[in-house]
Amino acid sequence: MPARFFSAIPCLPMMIFLLFSCREAPDAGTGRFTGRVFVLPSVEAPALTRALASKLVALPLACIGKPYPNKPGHVLASDAENLPHAQKTPIFHGCFDWHSSVHMHWTLVRLARLFPELPDRERILALLDSQFTSAKVAAELAFFRTPHNTTFERTYGWAWFLRLAGEIALWKDPRARTWQAALAPLVRHIRDASMTHLGKLARPVRHGVHANTAFAMDMMLKYAQAVGDRDFEAALFRRARDFYLADRDCPAAYEPSGVDFISPCLSEAHLLSQILPPAEFSAWFDAFLPAVGTPGFDNLRAPPHITDYKDYVIGHLVGLNFSRAWSYRGLAAAFPASDGRRAWFSSLGAIHLIEGLLGMDRTGYGGEHWLASFATYALTIDTGSANP
Repeated sequence: MPARFFSAIPCLPMMIFLLFSCREAPDAGTGRFTGRVFVLPSVEAPALTRALASKLVALPLACIGKPYPNKPGHVLASDAENLPHAQKTPIFHGCFDWHSSVHMHWTLVRLARLFPELPDRERILALLDSQFTSAKVAAELAFFRTPHNTTFERTYGWAWFLRLAGEIALWKDPRARTWQAALAPLVRHIRDASMTHLGKLARPVRHGVHANTAFAMDMMLKYAQAVGDRDFEAALFRRARDFYLADRDCPAAYEPSGVDFISPCLSEAHLLSQILPPAEFSAWFDAFLPAVGTPGFDNLRAPPHITDYKDYVIGHLVGLNFSRAWSYRGLAAAFPASDGRRAWFSSLGAIHLIEGLLGMDRTGYGGEHWLASFATYALTIDTGSANP
């Protein structure tokens, strides 16, 4: 990625930490006097323009057909199975690992759907035509059915694959129906496996990397709603309540870890904002997180400090900016305009989105193989199209 790839994004005034001034005031969300609170200036999120969308699609176009470097994550039962990963998973073999390839395909579908005049549209369509074939899907499905790989990419890769399937279902282009039909056997398998897994999971996974349950359920919910899968949607609603409804006092002070790309607290809150009725969610949220303007919210308010952008794992923190951005923007929509938290979360979403976009310039292939997807979700979460 060239230096300052997203140089059109305006820099935040001064350093991000100087944006927060301190004074004695009522809490922004509840109006209760709490002593020291922070005052956040209004910050607007950058818009996803066609020019920015073109820059984003260049990243999956560059990596989907790039088989190496690769981190396969496969379990081998014998030397006979030690084959090039592209033979086992012929669709999703580029972009460093299976799940990144999946969500970079999603990035192409989403941006081509939202921007029909993209200069690379025909190239995108031709690539997707070559990828989503019945023969390639059969090979992917056969791999998932090998006894020692039945849990491969559970739940992160599964959730992104279902999100991809939901995005294709929303696209009105006739070719999308062909891809939908070709992918259907793998969609059924992963959808059913996800239902089974969530049904037997005793407790959610709460850390800030791939297996986070709330993150996966958000993605799966988008799929279920896009395709009208009411049984799956109902199961997700039920399990979200089972897992999270009794939660109180999320340890915001423990975030982030040094390698997070998901906020455990915010991803859970974002999921519950889609599950609970507004009044019930507001009461749950008050008990779950510190008041947004108070010191207890400090670690969630400020973008993470990143010591090495090109480190493949420490660089996860660039993605954390994006996942916080979409969580904040989703949370803003969950509160009425009269609630002070709406303005807070809108500004915090914008701040983290800008920080993420600026950080993408510095990651090398460690970020180029996946960050476009996180940026796209953060930029389009409040898009007016169906199921943003």
